[in-house]
Amino acid sequence: MRRTRQTKIVATLGPATSSAAMIEKLFMAGVDVFRLNFSHGERADHKKRFDTIRQLENETGRPIAILLDLQGPKLRIGTFKDGPIELEVGARFRFDLEDKPGDGTRVRLPHPEIFKALEPGTDLLLDDGRLRLTVETCDESHAECTVAVGGELSERKGVNVPGVVLPLSPLTEKDRADLDYGLELGVDWVALSFVQRPEDMAEAAEIVQGRAGLMAKLEKPAAIDKLDEIVDLSDAIMVARGDLGVEMPPEDVPVLQREIVRCARREGKPVVVATQMLDSMIDMPVPTRAEASDVATAVYDGADAVMLSAETAVGDYPVETVTMMNRIIERVQKDPFYRETMNTQRIAPEATTADAISAAARQIGDTIEASAIVAYTTSGSTALRMARERPARPIISLTPREATARKMSLVWGVHSARAPDAHDLDDMMQTAMHQASIDGFAGVDDRIVITAGVPFGTPGKTNLLRIARLQ
Repeated sequence: MRRTRQTKIVATLGPATSSAAMIEKLFMAGVDVFRLNFSHGERADHKKRFDTIRQLENETGRPIAILLDLQGPKLRIGTFKDGPIELEVGARFRFDLEDKPGDGTRVRLPHPEIFKALEPGTDLLLDDGRLRLTVETCDESHAECTVAVGGELSERKGVNVPGVVLPLSPLTEKDRADLDYGLELGVDWVALSFVQRPEDMAEAAEIVQGRAGLMAKLEKPAAIDKLDEIVDLSDAIMVARGDLGVEMPPEDVPVLQREIVRCARREGKPVVVATQMLDSMIDMPVPTRAEASDVATAVYDGADAVMLSAETAVGDYPVETVTMMNRIIERVQKDPFYRETMNTQRIAPEATTADAISAAARQIGDTIEASAIVAYTTSGSTALRMARERPARPIISLTPREATARKMSLVWGVHSARAPDAHDLDDMMQTAMHQASIDGFAGVDDRIVITAGVPFGTPGKTNLLRIARLQ
């Protein structure tokens, strides 16, 4: 099965999309990566979905990536004695550690880490930023605040502290247990929530130990200050625009989205743009024109993938949503300006053999109008460097490793396939030509460009380039 687009689609599974029949429909409609959101659902539900995806993979013969998205710390207020309260602008309100229901003057905030980081003048955002309070006085057990933006406040609403690095690990006890469980299942990617600093990625990497790709979810403004270091320690990046938009002005989010995408592309790391991409299709069969433009913008920016969340997890039109996203991507990538944009945004190769070979393969492919570029890879690094070039030709990634084939399903322009290591040059060329033929990329007399490493099967040794004509 060959996709006719370069940008990939990530779809979240949930109550609306748990059956084998529905998961197959989503895959056939265009999903490349399935996301298991561990913020919701039971492990048994996720295990069932995981097994269904692997069964579908066996039936179709196509590698499918599975992304485990960890919940991360959830900062929430406590309960209220008499139900929701109304906060009036200018009123005083207190947050504290007292373990008792709140009222119109105070509520429990069971997170001492927040109080340790507060200082007068700090803003606290409640209920996804709908309410805003400013800290007047505080210590390590309470904060006296003035209501700046009021409204109704009900119990257990979320709390955000913009502009403050909280002394919190991104991995709660639940996350550590979920991570162990997911790695035991064999997920391909792990998305780490609540990333604030490079040390957060290092902490998670020590646990993962290369058993899955590690994706940093950039949803905290503090992470942007350390963007280069976080990207360097990550295997992939997710632009979590919903949470970013809570803690910073909405007008800043598109600018940051583009900055993050460019940073990830510069480093050759896959980047996913997520949150509210086709939000209206949760309960409508068509998107707004603004949403279609939003998806198109991410594609024009060169993102590796765009993600659907509630649209497919709980929406009424999950298959239609994936179909629409697929149509938008394909339409954008037929636009001549899209190719011009990719060429203009191309990043200079680094002074390495792998980058030199990748840049040469892209240029030769254009010159001879090759049908595809075939990249032999063991770890996936060769395919990643080839994708960094954003070539006009499809990339066929050939690897003997099942785990690598699955992970590459997330990467821009890569058609991932499994193939044994080549024994010699002739075997390498025959295998590449066979794969290009059976997957529909090339026919008789078509030419392909092949990159590999000698000695064969040695990771990180891309040093060979060949041109082959199919017989």
